[in-house]
Amino acid sequence: MGFAVMTMTEAAASRVKAIVENSGPDAKGVRVGIKKGGCAGMEYTIDLVTEPDAKDDLIQRDGASVWVQPSAVLYLLGTQMDFEVTKMRSGFIFSNPNQTSACGCGESVELKAADLAELAKQREAAGAGV
Repeated sequence: MGFAVMTMTEAAASRVKAIVENSGPDAKGVRVGIKKGGCAGMEYTIDLVTEPDAKDDLIQRDGASVWVQPSAVLYLLGTQMDFEVTKMRSGFIFSNPNQTSACGCGESVELKAADLAELAKQREAAGAGV
């Protein structure tokens, strides 16, 4: 079995399922991607999926489906998707090891592509400890 590009928390899975349930019978899940924009250079995107793309990576948890756009994979490797509710806002939160900075408002981020050689070393070290 391979590894997931990213993971999602129970709260994120619950919110994705609620979005799908409230979006009609054609909704299948959400697609996560990135686009250029904002003062820090990049923004996360989340869109409803009615027609899954076979090229996207699929992450599932507790019946929730999240697809990751191929162009975003190197920027999202190792990311955890969460959903947070506070007094001031609610929304998806991305804990991304490839994020180098964020703007003050938190709407945009600076991302670097994942270091695949370093990732391979970490996976090898984790496998040696088993």
